[in-house]
Amino acid sequence: MSNEFTFENEQYRKTYWHTCSHIMAQAIKRLHPEVKLAIGPAIDEGWYYDIDAPFNFTPEMLTEIEGEMRKICKEKLKLERFELPREEALALMADEPYKIELINDLPEDAVISFYKQGEFTDLCAGPHLDSTGRVKGNAIKLTACNSAYWRGDSNRQVLQRIYGVAYPKKAELDEYLQRIEEAKKRDHRKLGKELGLYMLTDEGPGFPFFLPKGMVLRNTLIDYWREVHKRYGYVEISTPMILNRSLWERSGHWDHYKENMYTTVIDGEDYAIKPMNCPGGMLVYKSEPHSYRDLPLRVGELGLVHRHELSGALHGLFRVRCFTQDDAHIFMTWDQMKDEIKNVVRLFDEVYSVFGLTYQIEVSTMPEDHMGDEKDWDFATETLKQAVTEMGKDFVVNEGDGAFYGPKLDFHLADCLGRTWQCGTIQLDMQLPERFELEYTGADGEKHRPVMIHRVVLGSIERFIGIITEHFAGAFPTWLSPVQVKVLPVTDRASDYADQVAARLDKSGYRVEVDHRSEKLGYKIRQARNERVPYMLIVGDKDVENRTVSPRHRTDGDLGAMSYEAFEAILKEVVDTKAMK
Repeated sequence: MSNEFTFENEQYRKTYWHTCSHIMAQAIKRLHPEVKLAIGPAIDEGWYYDIDAPFNFTPEMLTEIEGEMRKICKEKLKLERFELPREEALALMADEPYKIELINDLPEDAVISFYKQGEFTDLCAGPHLDSTGRVKGNAIKLTACNSAYWRGDSNRQVLQRIYGVAYPKKAELDEYLQRIEEAKKRDHRKLGKELGLYMLTDEGPGFPFFLPKGMVLRNTLIDYWREVHKRYGYVEISTPMILNRSLWERSGHWDHYKENMYTTVIDGEDYAIKPMNCPGGMLVYKSEPHSYRDLPLRVGELGLVHRHELSGALHGLFRVRCFTQDDAHIFMTWDQMKDEIKNVVRLFDEVYSVFGLTYQIEVSTMPEDHMGDEKDWDFATETLKQAVTEMGKDFVVNEGDGAFYGPKLDFHLADCLGRTWQCGTIQLDMQLPERFELEYTGADGEKHRPVMIHRVVLGSIERFIGIITEHFAGAFPTWLSPVQVKVLPVTDRASDYADQVAARLDKSGYRVEVDHRSEKLGYKIRQARNERVPYMLIVGDKDVENRTVSPRHRTDGDLGAMSYEAFEAILKEVVDTKAMK
């Protein structure tokens, strides 16, 4: 059966949601004709419409709008597309200032199209469903109302952005809403505060603070990153955070990315805090001569970068103004390209599987605004596709979405709630080696230009920590958990023995705490479970007498009394294998 007109088809899904945005706008205009409409696109999960209203929309008003939307669906209004010359289009939208601005910004030769449904007409390029009756009114939900600047400009009007989502079946909507509720419980901002991992303050918006337990988590993750990269043949470097203007002009950032960069003046010269690690990596390569025997050269860097983000775009650890990018730059010959791509994909496979994350691969091809010879682009793009195919992996093509300097592979991770996150990237670059005049001496004794891969596996250490915090709901695997074992003495007489057990675990390299508080055991267990500690060691008078421990797992419960050595063997196995449980 064809999925052309089902939600499995992304185009149909977006068309469905786009139609819903028009139905919502029509409902709002029926109930509140004085409001002015801005834009209302479909997004990854539903749609939104930006509204200029002389009042604030309340939850009760959103419920009322939902009811009016259901009526419009039952009316089965036909959606009709038509076009108008510019002057007639402006006249039709005379009472809608935001639509007037959009029309005036269109090129002179642009087609100006509208969609009409009943009494409602909206400026729109489409596409849409053929009737409002195609939308199931009982499977519509308006989910939020937030503030948004007109056209994303903080100097423009503040609008109200109403979000909605709809599905062909009520059961599908209910499943989605349940998933959203679960996501709220897993919100990394909430869990980060509860578990004492990280914080954000008004004194540094977009600049996260990592707390002691968060640093344990972060450093454990980085230790794993270093261990994996050493095995895969990478060397590690560190480049300065501040470099002068001439470097950023040479890399192209000063001309094309300056609005996102923090700049300063030192000794009368312009400098910038790095938004990317790449130019510094080019200088490291260029600092000494290279032979073909040195290649491929895999150079990793955990570099702290800064990028100016609008305050309205900041979101916990997911969108920040400074983050540690786990970059690597691989310098190679053209005939080494395919093997290097495969090597990176194998590394990605290993890392993502440790966290129980699956992925889909997207190949982004040459954009219209590109640099370099098309033959080189074709070779590079085909090599990316061949490498992935030969590894038995599928991919989708994202036409024209490559960077101006080369095609790329993007890895979209799926977490336990089915949400996707773009983390890993393998980006081929034929231009930076040219801009920085990078060379190697070939087997023929002549100078040649290397080709380069930029790649990140985690993307941003901060963002990845946010992702796995939500993926695991704060209950990190034992090897990653800030506290791996909490020892709970049942009586005062067991306190000394509890300290001895904790000291042995600490000496063996495990992260352990002792809860000496004069609280009931049940309270201590609940507290440790709320802190997502993987193992609790109950130590009572019998354990002191028999020199045993009574471990309790956060999900499996009581494991029974055993010797200290037996418990440490269990712990060692779980940590060494990086077991998910």
